[in-house]
Amino acid sequence: MNANHSNNNIKESACKVTDEICLPDSNLPRVIIIGGGFAGLALVEKLKHKEVQVVLFDKNNFHQFQPLFYQVATSALEPDSIVIPFRKQISGYKNVLFRLAEVEEIQPSTNTIITNKGRVHFDYLVLATGTTTNFFGMDNVESHSLGMKNIRDSLNIRHMMLQNLEQAAITCDDKERDALTNFVIVGGGPAGVEMAGALAEFRKYILPKDYPEYPSSIMNIYLIEAIDELLSTMSDKASSKTLEYLKDLEVKVLLNESVSNYDGSQVVTNCDKIILTKNLIWTAGVKGQFPKGIDKKHVVKGNRLKTDSFLMVEGYKNIFAIGDIAAVITEETPKGHPQVAQTAIQQGKYLGNVLLKIIKDEGVNPFEYKDKGSLATVGKRKAVADLGKFKFAGYFAWLLWSVVHLLSISGFRNRLMVGFNWAVSYFTYEKSNRLIIRNFKPKPSVNNTKK
Repeated sequence: MNANHSNNNIKESACKVTDEICLPDSNLPRVIIIGGGFAGLALVEKLKHKEVQVVLFDKNNFHQFQPLFYQVATSALEPDSIVIPFRKQISGYKNVLFRLAEVEEIQPSTNTIITNKGRVHFDYLVLATGTTTNFFGMDNVESHSLGMKNIRDSLNIRHMMLQNLEQAAITCDDKERDALTNFVIVGGGPAGVEMAGALAEFRKYILPKDYPEYPSSIMNIYLIEAIDELLSTMSDKASSKTLEYLKDLEVKVLLNESVSNYDGSQVVTNCDKIILTKNLIWTAGVKGQFPKGIDKKHVVKGNRLKTDSFLMVEGYKNIFAIGDIAAVITEETPKGHPQVAQTAIQQGKYLGNVLLKIIKDEGVNPFEYKDKGSLATVGKRKAVADLGKFKFAGYFAWLLWSVVHLLSISGFRNRLMVGFNWAVSYFTYEKSNRLIIRNFKPKPSVNNTKK
């Protein structure tokens, strides 16, 4: 017992406070994973208890379940029910370490990463850094709207919505009240559609009870999509059925229309349509994000990293990319694979096997993506499903969506919390406590700045 304590002291004394991030000494190959999203965690799970030292880096200390961000934003769920601390996730994985730091630069020539806390050497590096909101160079829109790419965005949307609804009850200015109660969602993909449906249900079931000061009909919900259909990556049946559901929920869907400007008070579209609103939620596009240091000639459309069929970044021998950041460009996939959770999870599991085989100098087979289908929900008992040849909508699709998402959430406690909240909501139409626990301060609009 004393000997073990002595050995621990020797290991601890070897960790000196320098520009190096302290890691235990190990003779095992070191695999550094940047990003703890679906892809990064799938890789961690595949490498746990293997003959490698795994170090997970992330600027947050938790994993977040992105498909349910919109429910946090609309007060259907509390944020702690869809996040799980990395240290809880990897508890018991003796070969896996977590370090809270933001990776700022990669130095491939020396196999080193530079973080805001220090530097670390790697044998193999895996980029699983995901994407960020793409505003396509529209600075005004970016300054005054909110994306929905992390849990903080969701909470910002929630507080913005609740604060504006409260202010609408105070103001006597009709135009101001319209701007405060109009909601515009840009982007007709799954995130935009689900957000629009959730807001429509909030208007129908919550607004009349919480805000009797004004009629719920004052809250207008607009969904703007630049092309002629919603859910363009799904079937025509799913697209048309989704449009039908949203119209039944009285969402104003604007197809073949895009936002050209937004000053914080009014949206201007390419068709010169003007919508008064102080609530713009942007889900229209994403772009890859990764530390500097990768040669730009290996970056393709969408700011993604071009990889070969083994997920190795083009031009490098020990740097890999998985998840939304990876673009596996082949004859079969000229634009890369879809940027969805199932792709990320499959690539994480695959790369785990590949790395173990590379270390043992064994042959590997190229990555093959297996499309397990797509699901999207528009509201209670309203969802669409594309599962191979089977394409259906309605209650069964909604039930399947609920089961799949519930089982995909990390942590038994989180699944229990989400399941309980969904059950309560199903029978009572009630949502979580609608508390404004911190003040959301939007940036001043261009009009107000001029004044």
